[in-house]
Amino acid sequence: MPQQAYRYVLCRPVPFPEVMSTFDLALIAVQSLHGDERTRLDARFASDAGKRTLAIDAGTPVGQALNQIFTGFARREFGDHAFRVERVDRVPAAAEPAGAPG
Repeated sequence: MPQQAYRYVLCRPVPFPEVMSTFDLALIAVQSLHGDERTRLDARFASDAGKRTLAIDAGTPVGQALNQIFTGFARREFGDHAFRVERVDRVPAAAEPAGAPG
């Protein structure tokens, strides 16, 4: 059964490090909702600064919340046309568990 994920493709003027800072804020919000342990177990993502993409798994309630919160934060911070969202079957194989020490 395919998993669901969303890939965010950022436009050039948007600084990628700022996007990842926004992702970190969304992650904190999700940890507040679902707890650190559940977030660490269920939230997965993969970022590629070169391709200017961020893929977030949406196969769990934690992942769905992370996508919703990140989309809202990013839209408000960068604008409606700063990125596009694509549905993909899964997060790339090199995905990191969100909240894991880097």
